[in-house]
Amino acid sequence: MRQWLVRMIPATIKTACGVGIGLFLTEIGLSYSAGIGAITGGFSTPLAIGGCPAEYLDTKGECSSHIMTNPGMWIGIFVGGIFVAFLMAFKVKSAIVIGIGIVSIMSWPRNTSFTYFPYTEAGEERFQFFKQVVAFHPIESVLNVQNWHLHGTSGAQFALALITFLYVDIIDCTATLYSMAKFCGVVGDDGDFPRSTLAYCTDAIMISIGSLFGCSPVTAFIESGAGIAEGGRTGLTAISAGICFLVCLFFAPILASVPPWATGSTLILVGCLMIRQVININWQYIGDAVPSFVTLAFMPFSYSVAYGLIAGMMVYVVLNTMIWVVVKSTNNRVTPSNWQEKEVYDWGMGARNLPGWMRCLQRKVLPGRFQTDDAKDGVELVDNDSAMNAATDSSSRSNSDEEEKEVQVAHSQHEQAVTRILAQAQIRSQALQAQATQAETQTQAQAQPQHQTRPRNPPREHVLPSLD
Repeated sequence: MRQWLVRMIPATIKTACGVGIGLFLTEIGLSYSAGIGAITGGFSTPLAIGGCPAEYLDTKGECSSHIMTNPGMWIGIFVGGIFVAFLMAFKVKSAIVIGIGIVSIMSWPRNTSFTYFPYTEAGEERFQFFKQVVAFHPIESVLNVQNWHLHGTSGAQFALALITFLYVDIIDCTATLYSMAKFCGVVGDDGDFPRSTLAYCTDAIMISIGSLFGCSPVTAFIESGAGIAEGGRTGLTAISAGICFLVCLFFAPILASVPPWATGSTLILVGCLMIRQVININWQYIGDAVPSFVTLAFMPFSYSVAYGLIAGMMVYVVLNTMIWVVVKSTNNRVTPSNWQEKEVYDWGMGARNLPGWMRCLQRKVLPGRFQTDDAKDGVELVDNDSAMNAATDSSSRSNSDEEEKEVQVAHSQHEQAVTRILAQAQIRSQALQAQATQAETQTQAQAQPQHQTRPRNPPREHVLPSLD
């Protein structure tokens, strides 16, 4: 179902999802809870300038005074942001990790104005936990704790919560996983990525297991873009991250003491890297540009990837349906501006768009009935080495014949282009020769009358001197 959902989404909106997630990361990196604290929620305006120390935040969460004077924010900006960007400019490995480590170590001493352990009740509690260094908290009250007593209004509330979390989790996780794959650069021209079925199924299973342990959804998060930006694009990266999380179970006091301003600038840098996809959005046609913009703008402002995607799809369906009705009712005589620039939409529900396991099942149950072209989803059908080695000779010969035809067509086009260029050059040289001959003839014609009408000088008379 997730594969169908991804294929049903227009390509320009899928690109806008990646851009919207980049803006979402930037907003998180600028906030107080998980960022440098440069902005805060406002009362009279949706957002307000922040940057004040925590003691100057009022009951509404706004800065009452001392705006942009928080020392921790400036350390996060210069060390965790600008310095990390400087290292990234020279392609230094683990630049993001270096920046987070430096800011964290600088923020641990207590006798500084930017310490993470101030002499307050919250700071003292964090410092006491930090001093343990190694600690392990067993699962006692959240493992497999479920309540199935759905009496009275509890059943309706449970059904409403189940449906809400279901569609939000499916859309949110699907859009996030696809955007991370696109950020990796592994999404093909057909809009799919290798082993997508296995990735979506693993994501769903881990979410279900995580719910039994009473923790948040164990899925792909938009913060994974930080690891991708460092070069993590394979399963080895996920395995290494899992091992590190296992180690973190015992060193939670240290790793839980990383201040938010140490990671805030990192999220902003990752958002900067992800927003580069905005040039791939089809801005030429209004039917693609407006839904894409709604998608990328609604994600950070609604603080939800799922709601941003829903808003963009709603605008896309309504707007393009109205345009389609006008075009069809006028028999293509009335078309919107830049109609030829629109992206061709394929709703992705054809026989060739079925998942690989379903197509294999159809071939076994109903052989010969579903003959589809598997070129689009060839990656899914060769998910293992045995399937790759089982390719037939006929398919290889057909591929080689197609390659030879393409080479012949390219060669003939090249010869035609060369012949056309030579013919144009020959015509140009003949025209230049004709112009030169005509100019020479005109010059001779002008010079001949002047030579004929020129008056001759009379002969001189030689007078001899007289002898007298």
